[in-house]
Amino acid sequence: MRWESLFDDLESQLEHELGAEEAQLAAEEERLRLGRLSLRARLSALAAGPEGAPGFGSGDSAGVLRIELRSGALVSVRALTFGKDWFAGELVAAGVRRPQCVIPFAAISGVLLDRGGVERSLREQPGASARLAERIGLAFVLRDLCRRRAAVELDCGGNLSGAARVLHGTIDRVGRDHCDLAMHDVGVPRRSALVTGYRIVPFDQLMMLRLTV
Repeated sequence: MRWESLFDDLESQLEHELGAEEAQLAAEEERLRLGRLSLRARLSALAAGPEGAPGFGSGDSAGVLRIELRSGALVSVRALTFGKDWFAGELVAAGVRRPQCVIPFAAISGVLLDRGGVERSLREQPGASARLAERIGLAFVLRDLCRRRAAVELDCGGNLSGAARVLHGTIDRVGRDHCDLAMHDVGVPRRSALVTGYRIVPFDQLMMLRLTV
């Protein structure tokens, strides 16, 4: 046997073994990455474009998430901002008006996807910026709406009879895990004479918040 042939054979075997080892390491790294993925990260990937900008795809359905809430309601939302435990966006419906909404991640019971959506949700987002909004919790958002005296509509799911519990009003104060809502009719200001009642709403009962103005 010629030495050249022996060394060529050894070199070929070594390259094959190194390639197999690198492929195994890459597969293990991918498994670890997928194991660390959060719901927030997957929703953010779905809402991001090829360059990380909002609005993946083209057309009116671009960047729209189809979300099933724990109440059983199915909503389509064009996500615009992701916080620590919530995301905000525009509700997409047949009408022209696109109400702004906030949905806690804890209120989500499922996300409806096609095969392409599953693959997009698993994409790695290189250079994801640590934006300040990503560290803001739901309580902070509600306190800001309270400070602005914004009229809101709180979807608190269904009651024992199955009827939807939708509360209209203005947030008076926000605690660590709940908020106080002064209830009044849609389109009227928050004045004592117009308030029909007060309600403490635990955060874990909140399915979705909509701005009514």
